[in-house]
Amino acid sequence: MYQAISKLYPICRSITGNGFRETLKIIQELIPLEIHEVPTGTEVFDWTVPKEWNIKDAYIKNSQGERVVDFQKSNLHVVNYSVPVRKKMPFQELKEHLFTLPDTPEWIPYRTSYYKETWGFCLSHKQFLELKDEEYEVCIDSSLEPGSLTYGEYYIKGESPDEVLISCHACHPSLCDDNLSGIALSAYLAKHLSSISLRYSYRFLFIPGTIGSITWLCLNEAQAQKIKHGLVLTCVGDPGKVTYKRSRQGDAQIDRASLHVLKHSGQEHEIIDFFPYGYDERQYCSPGFNLAVGCFMRSQHGEFPEYHTSADNLDFVQPQYLADSFSKCLSIFHVLEGNGTYLNQNPKCEPRLGKRGLYKGIGGQKEGALNEMAILWVLNLADGNHTLLDIADRSGLAFDEIKRAADALLEHDLLKECLKSAAVS
Repeated sequence: MYQAISKLYPICRSITGNGFRETLKIIQELIPLEIHEVPTGTEVFDWTVPKEWNIKDAYIKNSQGERVVDFQKSNLHVVNYSVPVRKKMPFQELKEHLFTLPDTPEWIPYRTSYYKETWGFCLSHKQFLELKDEEYEVCIDSSLEPGSLTYGEYYIKGESPDEVLISCHACHPSLCDDNLSGIALSAYLAKHLSSISLRYSYRFLFIPGTIGSITWLCLNEAQAQKIKHGLVLTCVGDPGKVTYKRSRQGDAQIDRASLHVLKHSGQEHEIIDFFPYGYDERQYCSPGFNLAVGCFMRSQHGEFPEYHTSADNLDFVQPQYLADSFSKCLSIFHVLEGNGTYLNQNPKCEPRLGKRGLYKGIGGQKEGALNEMAILWVLNLADGNHTLLDIADRSGLAFDEIKRAADALLEHDLLKECLKSAAVS
């Protein structure tokens, strides 16, 4: 995942354009991504697919002809979606188009102007203080014209047509945590899940933020109704504790599965309630859809200094944090996949477990051994009304212990699984 981030890091991405396409082509080397193009001007609910933006070069030259701000050194130097400019101007006029971060004078900010046709440059405050009061040559070699919005989609067919959605925004330029970490994690989760048998079907979306999810939902309104659980992945490679933002529903199965995994991880984490700002979960959770989609992240957007700056770089994200995020997401999917509803086939008092050999592994003193309390909890609550996750949460035991107990009881005909469709919806 870290190598994928390193490969994607230099590309100048935006919500449309060739940088986004180049990013999807690299992801296609990992998974068979289907690429869609939606023409400029397409009406998507209350929005319109914007013009396509591309950029070749940009700079500010001083009176000696030196590039004092150079897009070739950092693609963050240009305000994303800047209209083309080529002119000379005094410093006082140029200053109105410059953006810095005085509190962190070595860092370059990331700024955008997606829906207002203007232009600008971002630079470190240290660079800004070195600029003299003289005439400057300004060039932004960009284009903003009719084209299309691009997004990538990968579908893994499972036993059930019910879907788990994994969505990430793929539209930011050289920002490693807020963008590239979510892309890499999504791609490698897809690669892994495609190699195993699955109960659910899984849909992966690599989209531009906000306008991408709005576009997909508008063009796939009927398909969206099949989504039963979902995660938006972002900021998953930094050293912060894992943060989970609940879906708008608040207590959906994806919320409970995520909370269960984080609680039993034994590591510090934070659970936050849904609020209508952030990433694309706010579109999936809009009242007209109200999908059970939460947001999985480490440090929360806007709450770490490196956010939307040049400091969100290849040093800020690290392989061990990506691996931890990967493991926790797989654990969440494991709970969703294994969660079912069962019926005790011998409900009048406890069955004799000893004569069935179920005491042999009881005690939990070695890894993989059956837990006696897990067996008793499953037998007691397997009344057709409680899922395994219900039982795990009520007992305080880890889901895997409850699942192993249920599997053992199934083998001895002490349990019967209820209809899968009822269990997984």
